[in-house]
Amino acid sequence: MTSTPVRELRITDPQAGPYGITTGPDGALWLTLVHAGAIARVDVDGSVRRWPAGGPGSRPLIVTPGPDGALWFTRSGDDRVGRITTDGEQSEVALPAGTGPCGIAAGPDGALWYAGMSSDTVGRVSTDGVVTEVPLPVSGAYASMVAAGPDGAVWCTLNQGNAIARVGMDGGVRVHPLPTGGAAPVGITAGVDGALWFVEIAAGQVGRITPDGRIEEYPLPDRSARPHAIVADPAGGVWFTEWAGNRIGHVDPTGRVDTYELPTPNSEPHGLTVTLDGTVHAALETGHLAQLTP
Repeated sequence: MTSTPVRELRITDPQAGPYGITTGPDGALWLTLVHAGAIARVDVDGSVRRWPAGGPGSRPLIVTPGPDGALWFTRSGDDRVGRITTDGEQSEVALPAGTGPCGIAAGPDGALWYAGMSSDTVGRVSTDGVVTEVPLPVSGAYASMVAAGPDGAVWCTLNQGNAIARVGMDGGVRVHPLPTGGAAPVGITAGVDGALWFVEIAAGQVGRITPDGRIEEYPLPDRSARPHAIVADPAGGVWFTEWAGNRIGHVDPTGRVDTYELPTPNSEPHGLTVTLDGTVHAALETGHLAQLTP
């Protein structure tokens, strides 16, 4: 474990549940507040604005910049994809009932792609609101997170399917089972090395898969840390959160793992993002924002 200090900034009450986070096109941080059913914006000076986004039952999870300069986010509780501009104007797209959308990312085709946790689908939402579903060839897969790959496809973790799926723009799906049984992958990101990196929450490992399907796994020092989210490090490697370990971790391109303790016990770190200055920001369910400058 390294000694680099992590700072925490309170941005909301603990009951709101900061969960997903991304860096917006305006340079601010945008977060989902899963329990409050809201979206928050944290400016560079630490000031916070907040907008209702369907209310507590909407359960917004993941937020991502869209190709249209707005932020797009999943509402897992009421089967919606929401859109919010940087000045707070909102709209929404209804998905098929029972979708349970979780991860969302901009695809290589100028649309948004989401993971249907409850429907065994990966879906596409065009910026004008047209929805298309791609069925997965796995039942009960619990599709969790998505990322655009370097190969013109989107990649998705299948948490209960214990696999990584590649979805082509033609709708073709290829499933890659993980070497470790019961690993339960969650977060996934495209690395600067041309591979996809993911975390295995049940196995306490970070994984890497190349576009041709070769998989490597890196055990964490604390196998019970329950790694949850992952984001590419622009300098190489990846950053990830340890939900049960109360840490932020880093894997470099050689597989070396470093971890950074969070100052508040049981802070439940979830999503994270890296800003242009290299600072790592993580959403904590305690109502805080963690900030780490390596």
